[in-house]
Amino acid sequence: MVFLSKNSILSESDNNIILMIENKEHQYEKAVLVGLITQNQSEDKLIEYMDELEFLAFTAGASVDKRFTQRLTQPDSKTFVGKGKMEEIRDYVKEQKIGTVIFDDELSPSQLKNLEREMEVKVLDRTNLILDIFAQRAQTSYARTQVELAQYQYLLPRLTRMWTHLERQKGGIGMRGPGETEIETDRRIIRDRITLLKDKLKVIDKQMGTQRNNRGKMVRVALVGYTNVGKSTLMNALSKSDVFAENKLFATLDTTVRKVVIGNLPFLLTDTVGFIRKLPTQLVESFKSTLDEVREADLLIHVVDISHESFEDHINSVNDILQEIDAHQKPMIMVFNKIDDFSYEKKDEDDLMPGSHKNISLEEWKKTWMAKSKFPTVFISALTKENFPEMKKMIYDEVHRIHISRFPYNDLLFEYFEDEEEINE
Repeated sequence: MVFLSKNSILSESDNNIILMIENKEHQYEKAVLVGLITQNQSEDKLIEYMDELEFLAFTAGASVDKRFTQRLTQPDSKTFVGKGKMEEIRDYVKEQKIGTVIFDDELSPSQLKNLEREMEVKVLDRTNLILDIFAQRAQTSYARTQVELAQYQYLLPRLTRMWTHLERQKGGIGMRGPGETEIETDRRIIRDRITLLKDKLKVIDKQMGTQRNNRGKMVRVALVGYTNVGKSTLMNALSKSDVFAENKLFATLDTTVRKVVIGNLPFLLTDTVGFIRKLPTQLVESFKSTLDEVREADLLIHVVDISHESFEDHINSVNDILQEIDAHQKPMIMVFNKIDDFSYEKKDEDDLMPGSHKNISLEEWKKTWMAKSKFPTVFISALTKENFPEMKKMIYDEVHRIHISRFPYNDLLFEYFEDEEEINE
């Protein structure tokens, strides 16, 4: 996330007054993480979320020095954590010269203001951190516009905390001064910028809609899944292209469409932005056009990282977002990826404690709820291409079924393809 300095808005002309996204190389800065154990979030769940938050921080360019956790019934309305914990964090930050404090949940504007005043360092929440990563990753003008819109929507209600040097100007009778005027001016400018970006996205949405309509009589297939599950690697393997792939969160923001041919059957394969738990609502809204590729797809390939201990939660998170964008009833293939990275730890026979995901073998997983799934299911490695023939045959069958129902008089399929050798290539 980009931050306003006290004088940045006043020193620029109206056209350049709003902060624009900067793609800068991040130097690794020291940070601490803060999370809560509440009645709705157990300690095990918090540890899992904090692991993910640390990965997000690393992706953004921060090295985590320490984690702070506290057990509360609900977050404190003023400072998120209790007074004693806040003082503990403040003292540690000063002693260790930490530059950033990152909270696992979205903070209210007043909480951000109070925390920054007490700690005198940069305070970020999970939403802010994700927005910063998106700002770094956005490559095309379209993606940058989407991220910029999300940033301003996040920034608008938090603008007052940027103006702490003018806090004495509280407004009211006899108290209306330049501080209030400047804040209102900046709010108006940001609202105007948000309106301008929305109008720009509407034009782009229309253009992309036209592009989708001009793609001819081919079935559209979209890769969906949690972030960092290997969608781009799978895209490269299927389409023999070179889509950017990296072992970091949100490596892919820009939608990529490639033509893929299995046997004699061509179709369009789309690689989309990865999902994540607690995905900021601003991003869901601003990335509406990117998600339209999912919404308008004929078939979804839901890629899951089977090696991740919380892959079932990831599946639920993706399904929730699919439902939110009204794409949950589409035909789907479940692809459990990274079997080459899957680890199995056999429990001792005299160990009576409940086992974890690591104590279930791959063969045992295949006999659980996955075997009863209403969707075709396959276990692969996109990196080593293990079980690729089985997956390709599954995709071919689903695409073929959709194709002949959607385009019954299309002469593209001049004969039914049954040569498995070519599918297996």
